[in-house]
Amino acid sequence: MRPAVLYAVGVGPGDPDLITLKAVKALNSAAVVFAAASTRNDYSLALSIATPHMRPDTPVEHLGFPMTKDAAVLEAAWQANAQAVLKALDQGRDAAFITLGDPMTYSTFLYLWRTMRAMKPDVRVEIIPGVSSVQASAAAAGIGLVESGENLAILSGVDDTPRLRKALEACDSAVILKAYRSYPRLLELLRSMGLAEKSVLVSRCGLDGQAIQHGLTDCDGHPPYFSLILVKK
Repeated sequence: MRPAVLYAVGVGPGDPDLITLKAVKALNSAAVVFAAASTRNDYSLALSIATPHMRPDTPVEHLGFPMTKDAAVLEAAWQANAQAVLKALDQGRDAAFITLGDPMTYSTFLYLWRTMRAMKPDVRVEIIPGVSSVQASAAAAGIGLVESGENLAILSGVDDTPRLRKALEACDSAVILKAYRSYPRLLELLRSMGLAEKSVLVSRCGLDGQAIQHGLTDCDGHPPYFSLILVKK
């Protein structure tokens, strides 16, 4: 009897049509699907994207990931979630862990995988890449990110301003993820570098309420939670 497998499934940025055929096959072969959710509620956007592609009778288990910077609380959550997934695998059940976008980019899967490997180094995991918000937002906005010898930076909006400035200075194009909470600071930085008018704010890409704002010179306040900034220098 072969060991059970955990499929790390990227379900894309929001549009259920952007999920890959390989992801659909994994979802249909899994005996249980694990979905990350805030500990404040059981809602999972990734699950709402994946559901149309799942068997109706597939069990779903929610794994709570607390929205905190408390290292002890986070570690306890990762340990509990890893144990829940390993329990299913030890029972011989193939499982799928679904995550927005791609499992290897700013994903809760990375924390789960790291913890699982510490507990059981030989755990079997197959990673199924997904369409990222970087690709989907560029397509929605009609912006070619890079060509020929140009380079692209993928940045975190929660990084400190000096590091972001240095990265923006060094690249030809950039995508700033996690732009919601730090948006006023990011906008100030882009304005100071003369890049605000060359930037595009993409919010809720592939979801209801998708919005694309070309030029950020008069775009203040906070955008929706699922927002990123494309910077084409």
